[in-house]
Amino acid sequence: QVQLVESGGGLVQAGGSLRLSCAASGRTSLIYAMGWFRQAPGKEREFVAATSWSGGTTLYADSVKGRFTISSDNAKNTVYLQMNSLKPEDTAEYYCALKKGPPARARYEYASWGHGTQVTVSS
Repeated sequence: QVQLVESGGGLVQAGGSLRLSCAASGRTSLIYAMGWFRQAPGKEREFVAATSWSGGTTLYADSVKGRFTISSDNAKNTVYLQMNSLKPEDTAEYYCALKKGPPARARYEYASWGHGTQVTVSS
């Protein structure tokens, strides 16, 4: 079992930046890829970004490409999501998740999830 804990969310003005962290504990040798998803009120949970645990392969949603960067620090068992040029439409609860195999966009492929961290972007 792997436990995931997100942190780093908060309130920021449009155009600002935040860095989210996802710390993994437990049987981290089972991790192959990590993803970030987000869910706004009344909307479905959507893919944001994903990375292989080594960081060699990354995927991004079109809506965040060029603004968000996902990275991993294996020594700290932590994955980060650097979010720049934030927009009000980025407001959501952000979740990290892990899966076996390569990074993917489909949320059903992810086996374990954190509890989320709230990001609010004011206009």
